[in-house]
Amino acid sequence: MKLSPAKLVLVMAAALLAVAMLAPAAEATTPAPGYEQFKGCPSPAENPKIEACIHSIVTSGHFQMGQKDVPIEHPITLTGGTEQFLEGFQYNSEGGLQKVKQKVPGGVVGLTGLTFLLELLGSEALTLYAVTELAGTPTVGFNNITLPIKVHLVNSVLGSKCYVGSNSSPIVLHLTTGTTSPPAPNKPITGKEPEFGADFELEISEIKGGIYVDNSFAAPGANGCVLTLFGFIPISINGLVNTQSGLPSPAGTNETIQHIDSELTAAVNVYP
Repeated sequence: MKLSPAKLVLVMAAALLAVAMLAPAAEATTPAPGYEQFKGCPSPAENPKIEACIHSIVTSGHFQMGQKDVPIEHPITLTGGTEQFLEGFQYNSEGGLQKVKQKVPGGVVGLTGLTFLLELLGSEALTLYAVTELAGTPTVGFNNITLPIKVHLVNSVLGSKCYVGSNSSPIVLHLTTGTTSPPAPNKPITGKEPEFGADFELEISEIKGGIYVDNSFAAPGANGCVLTLFGFIPISINGLVNTQSGLPSPAGTNETIQHIDSELTAAVNVYP
């Protein structure tokens, strides 16, 4: 009987986890050679319940909310570990979602509509970046990933705490390789299942080439965006950001498509 790539991954993952359950307690606190990419996975000293280590990379794609569409031009890494059956994703200080700057088209002027800033500061000083940060605990699977996030809008003109989403009100992405069922006006979009591979020498499962999509999520309004005039007069510009960017934006008006490659191995391989 021929197994699908997804089922092959499940079979190998089950075998790796079985090894973890049978192995003696590990004591290493740094990854073994060949497993350095899993350094964000908690060691047994940090969490003895971790059985599998995961390293995922968003290699490309885009993230659109409201009227702003940001291309993912720089890879973003998610690293951590799970307990039995890929449950209970956790990570240490080296793991989680890597904070990577993605350039926002239009810059600060496009975000706020404040064209006079060009004369005061020049276009280079108004380059705007978006940094995706975790705002809760992810749930990982082979065909589905749930990511609670907040987006940090980075430019000194906006202050240091300009965000869309927060820990208490996150943007929750339900990424799937299947077909979405968004509310109108969005229409269903379909991802692509990853392909299975393996490094049998190191016992690492490779889940690569997956396209994960979501166009059913909502995005809240901006918060913490402050323009400081003359160096000492702070003025909230949340309203300007929201008006110019089309925020808050309800479910059915946003979209993300993410190309993701992942690796999975037993924790006892990483920390022998």
